[in-house]
Amino acid sequence: MKIIVTGGSGFIGSNFIRQALARSEVTSILNIDLLTYAGNKDNLTSIENDPRYRFVQADIADGVMMESIFAQETERAGRPLAAVLNFAAESHVDRSITSPHDFIHTNVLGTSILLVAARRHGVKRFLQVSTDEVYGSLGETGKFSETTSLHPNSPYSASKAGADLLTLASHHTYGQEVVITRCSNNYGPYQFPEKLIPLMIISALHDQPLPVYGDGLQVRDWIHVEDHCEALWQVLTRGQSGEVYNIGADTERTNITLVHEILSYLKKPTSLIAYVTDRLGHDRRYAINSSKIHHELGWKPRFEQTEGFVSTIEWYLNHESWWKPLFKK
Repeated sequence: MKIIVTGGSGFIGSNFIRQALARSEVTSILNIDLLTYAGNKDNLTSIENDPRYRFVQADIADGVMMESIFAQETERAGRPLAAVLNFAAESHVDRSITSPHDFIHTNVLGTSILLVAARRHGVKRFLQVSTDEVYGSLGETGKFSETTSLHPNSPYSASKAGADLLTLASHHTYGQEVVITRCSNNYGPYQFPEKLIPLMIISALHDQPLPVYGDGLQVRDWIHVEDHCEALWQVLTRGQSGEVYNIGADTERTNITLVHEILSYLKKPTSLIAYVTDRLGHDRRYAINSSKIHHELGWKPRFEQTEGFVSTIEWYLNHESWWKPLFKK
């Protein structure tokens, strides 16, 4: 199986590439990544010498470059590629509020260009990696299902919703083989330090204030990145074309609860918590109904919540050389 992964030097993409290369059926992975602030080649040092892995630095919104890459890869393979997995995205909500055009460029235009290139060169399947944030915010009860109406509340989630709709349109208009996944909040190794869990861990290690938005009672459904990547593989290889699959671990907790757990594990005082002005338009609660992927594909998360969080904290404790150059004090 020869595949292209876009955004493979980021958090989720790099974890997927490492897991995919552990599978005997994967014979070639080309990673296309522009290496913006969240893309880090050091995420893949453990496999950079694997002969099945190659890297190209490029912008997925550069149509000429994507056409050239897809043509070269198809010629190299001698047949159409098996799949494209699109992880490439601007993904931080705060950044989307201040610079929405960057998100439209990568998340909307980039996805459109990739879909065209994949279609033109006969790629067998296109997997669009999306987010539960396209559904908007929930009240105190209920969960997002695949039939929940899209109601994005930030420029980031709006751009991802646009990309999802373009992907589905390619299936319905052209018959293109596509699948979409929408996942809850990920955590685990190699997550960029601006995200909640690594930011709290690293700030606590430095005895610096831990910034918590508003009252900290926003609820998120957390999933370990390795469980997410296994679900992606199942959807890629067994999911029905034209379908959306929600991926979650049914592990809701408030942000402030999570922060307290991190401080407790690191034996740091709660006085480090610093409540800050809430994010503009901050969604209150996300929760995922994953029954479709459970029943149709047999996927279930492997990591128990406490085990997963503890292993993640320990990873950051043991990998200071990775995160120290990225952390802004």
